[in-house]
Amino acid sequence: MSLSLPLPQMIAAYRRLTALLITMAVTMLACAQLTSRLYAQDVPAAPTPQTAPVTVQQTVHLQDYSKPRAAFPHFLRPYRAQEVAEPNLGNSPRIDSLMRNGKIYLSIDDAVALALENNLDIDIARYNLNIADTDYLRAKSGANILGVNAGIVQNTPGGGVGGLGGTVGSGTGGTTVAPSGVGTGNNGLVSSTLGIGSPITSFDPVVTSTLQLDKNDIESTTIDSIVPVVGQNTYTANFAYTQGFQWGTALSVGFNNSHIASNSGEVLLTPEVSSNFQFRITQNLLQGFGSLPNMRFIRIAKNNREISDVAFRLQIITTVDQIEDMYWDLVYAYENVKVQQESLTYAQKALNDTKQQAKVGTVPPIQVASAQSTVSTNEQNLILAQNNLELEKLLVKNALSRSIEDPVLAEADIIPTSTMQIPQEEAVVPAQDLINQALGHRAELAESRIDLNSRDLSSKAVRNALLPTLDAFAYYGGSGVGGNLVAAGCTSASVCPPPFNSTNTTVGYGGTLNSLVNGTAPDKGVGLTLNIPLRNREAQANQVRAELEYRQAQVRLHQLENQVRIEVRNAQFDVKQNRAAVQAAQYAVDFSRQTLDADNQKLKVGLTTTTAILQDASVLTTSESNLVSAKAAYEKSRVELDRATGLLLDHSGIDIADATRGQVTHLPKVPYVVPRQDNAPEGQPASSAPPAGGQP
Repeated sequence: MSLSLPLPQMIAAYRRLTALLITMAVTMLACAQLTSRLYAQDVPAAPTPQTAPVTVQQTVHLQDYSKPRAAFPHFLRPYRAQEVAEPNLGNSPRIDSLMRNGKIYLSIDDAVALALENNLDIDIARYNLNIADTDYLRAKSGANILGVNAGIVQNTPGGGVGGLGGTVGSGTGGTTVAPSGVGTGNNGLVSSTLGIGSPITSFDPVVTSTLQLDKNDIESTTIDSIVPVVGQNTYTANFAYTQGFQWGTALSVGFNNSHIASNSGEVLLTPEVSSNFQFRITQNLLQGFGSLPNMRFIRIAKNNREISDVAFRLQIITTVDQIEDMYWDLVYAYENVKVQQESLTYAQKALNDTKQQAKVGTVPPIQVASAQSTVSTNEQNLILAQNNLELEKLLVKNALSRSIEDPVLAEADIIPTSTMQIPQEEAVVPAQDLINQALGHRAELAESRIDLNSRDLSSKAVRNALLPTLDAFAYYGGSGVGGNLVAAGCTSASVCPPPFNSTNTTVGYGGTLNSLVNGTAPDKGVGLTLNIPLRNREAQANQVRAELEYRQAQVRLHQLENQVRIEVRNAQFDVKQNRAAVQAAQYAVDFSRQTLDADNQKLKVGLTTTTAILQDASVLTTSESNLVSAKAAYEKSRVELDRATGLLLDHSGIDIADATRGQVTHLPKVPYVVPRQDNAPEGQPASSAPPAGGQP
């Protein structure tokens, strides 16, 4: 039996169906817009810690992955993979601008700028910013966070970075941004309860649909059956819409349709058309109530994004510290080669003079052997110094470039053009003032404080999960039927089911849809659902564990502050000590040079020997080498003091926005260095000779 309707009824049914579908679409769109407005609301700021404030510069991102791709006007865009650009492995044009005649003339300011543009440690850390963006986008859907590694990348060889025990500060690394379920992290911190709590219904609307065609033939088992095989064809079209909101509210809408055609003579309608819908709203009243447990992932992800900014700043500080140390190592290597070359030149001259004197018999032959031994030793020292210089050049080029495969760069010589400058008077700053600066600027402390706030949010969410589950719900729906009424089943209006009667035995799909909303068969109700876990041991353990992890993080923060205080005092001691070492080394050089000059005068009148002169020259060489080493150590100690106080980037004039983009528009200005002042030959490094008068 087939269902056939007159054309006007078919048009009316089509119009009713279209109106219903438009109504559902408008409802879904309104819910989606409400969700977007909820997303757009700013997450409440973290409470201000009861410690010194932290100064963090605003960063600039090339692409914001925390926002979803717009679906309008391209509706399929959210379901297509988003391509991420290949990493840029080419060097910035700044290297070419510094190269002349196959040599790179490099000031310390240019070295820092090149590191900000090309250093691969910074490039690796830069990806963490966008990875944190994706975690934030994921959290805004109601999903759990995956976590971001906020540790420091140190894969660039060369240069010693400060901190107690040779470590870089005391950052909390990946522990502070670990996702839920991760156990022990760095520094002994445990993050296993971070993010756990009551379940969250997806904030992203979800539409599900089932379209099914079923043909079912069943052999009859009754004697009086009209047909031997009962055939039934069922067509199903079901739709559902679900969405969660920040207050623990869940919305669901279901719309189900079926069309059943059967050849059985025992059915009232064939084919039978039925539809029903239900609008249900559920509200958590105890566990899962309010924005705190439902927005916890968003707030933690936002904190993790802030931690990523702070960690990137710490990465810049670490790398700049390393680059400046490497630069002064390179300057020392050049100066040491110069010292060893001068020592060898003097030893060779002494050897030639000794040979001439031995020929005329004024000195014994043993002095020639002694002079030859000194020359051999000095040659070995020069080779070692030259090899160390070549290694330092290679390390610097690797640290300041993305790739050293370029043959021009690989063969290029590096000429440092900045000189060490020892101020006449050292600025005296009280240790407590330096410590206060460090407590307000150290990135490691900022990370720990933000992490403490995330743990506090998580602890409150876990505390909410202790409560039983009590949900209030309300729903409204309706149903309708249609099809062709079997005449034998309806002889009068009193026995005909509505909307059928003895004269109206056919109801189309439009009439079926009309029954959904006209109150013919409403379905409505309200209720409560209560779930009480007896003993509740899992929730109790989670709550206590979260509190313990929070207290553990508090102790760690206090430990970090103590360590920062020690680092600042130690860095201040190093500056004083190294300045005194420079002064002592300068006096030693002056004394050694005067002694050598005096013995040269004695040698002219025969009051001393060539052996004594060579010994004096060896002492002078050692003194000059110690002076250069002391100056390099002094420069490093000042860099370390800036790092320990957290002011390295501020004092060097480094713009975090430039570092984030990997393109320096404001050249850094490293303090306490001067450009090339001497008239050294082309291709020679700038001299680091002391100021006039021989005083540092």
